Amino acid sequence: MISDQKSLTSEPTENWKIPLYKVFTDDEDLKIVERVIKRGSMWAMGPEIEELENGIQEYLGIDYCTVLNSGTSALHALLIANEIKQNDEVIVPSFSFISTANSVLFVNADPVFADIEEETFGLNPQLINEKITAKTKAIIPMDYGGMSCKINEIKDIAKSNNITLIEDAAEGLGSKVEGKKVGTVSTSAIFSFCGNKVLTTGEGGAVITKDKKIDEKIKAIRSHGRIDKNYFENPFSSQYLDVGYNWRMSSITAALGVSQLQKLDKLIEMRQKNAKFISSKLKKFSQVMVPTPPKNFEHIYQMYTIRLKDKSIRDKLQKFLLGEKIFSKIYFSPIHLFPFYKEHFHMKKGMLPITEKVSEEILTLPMYPNMTNEEKSYLTSALEEFFEDLK
Repeated sequence: MISDQKSLTSEPTENWKIPLYKVFTDDEDLKIVERVIKRGSMWAMGPEIEELENGIQEYLGIDYCTVLNSGTSALHALLIANEIKQNDEVIVPSFSFISTANSVLFVNADPVFADIEEETFGLNPQLINEKITAKTKAIIPMDYGGMSCKINEIKDIAKSNNITLIEDAAEGLGSKVEGKKVGTVSTSAIFSFCGNKVLTTGEGGAVITKDKKIDEKIKAIRSHGRIDKNYFENPFSSQYLDVGYNWRMSSITAALGVSQLQKLDKLIEMRQKNAKFISSKLKKFSQVMVPTPPKNFEHIYQMYTIRLKDKSIRDKLQKFLLGEKIFSKIYFSPIHLFPFYKEHFHMKKGMLPITEKVSEEILTLPMYPNMTNEEKSYLTSALEEFFEDLK
């Protein structure tokens, strides 16, 4: 339950009247972190690590969970654990945060970009088969902004082609698709807990999986390849299974995650209520499409992203909002059109028409659970002013 005491939030940076996001914190967050600090020991690999992992397992109804220092590390670790390597191909969206594609490069495999569909902004299942070759070893679909992609259809394609399915659910913890929590449809998935996520620890991530062997590999990979649970509590020499990394989450970070997890459903309800209010004010304008989940999809509004009729209107709106000291941002620009990918993978404009079109028409607006009535009114009044003038 969220504390009855007034929430403690940081001041918006750079004098934004409405920032893109604020982290909701309360006294419970402070108490649990203070407890770890005052303990004076086990700031790394303390009991809070397993407490968070067990809490996520229980919340999702999943067999295994391992927390790491970031969602990017989680995705990298899953690729290693699934033995994705040089000359392998991995199908990914270009409409995502860059780590979705970069993680494939971390293991020297080749990212193969596929286009998205326009309902969920996820990989289009109808276009995946044409990207599959004898070298295809994995598919990494991404759940955009707090809502699932068409994961059930993608799962069927992966299964029929004997391809590993790794779900990038970085933005989706707590959302549902056809009654199932996002991440649990796939054999393995990752979450991110960075600053703007619904459950945030500042930085952090997790791997969930139904495969015990994958979980054991992840736990070794995150801690230099060793198999003992706590290096600092073991007086004897550690055993190292393979090359690993220093991707552990700190006990302080995990403690914050435990506290945030306890109020996750309430935070989601608050976001959904705010999104409903904003959408109700915007639906009357034909120039804008508000985020609307398909049937049997639950949206948790990790981001509140609208879609405009064209790039010109989108750019004018963003300029107007910035002038009103309202933060807005384009999530996401196409990865395949970034200079590195254009140069090294011979990518060019026109290769992914839906990705490119959507990226030119979307704009992410401020969204956080504890938006005040004044903030919501200021935001929606500014939007209404813009669209009225546009007429």
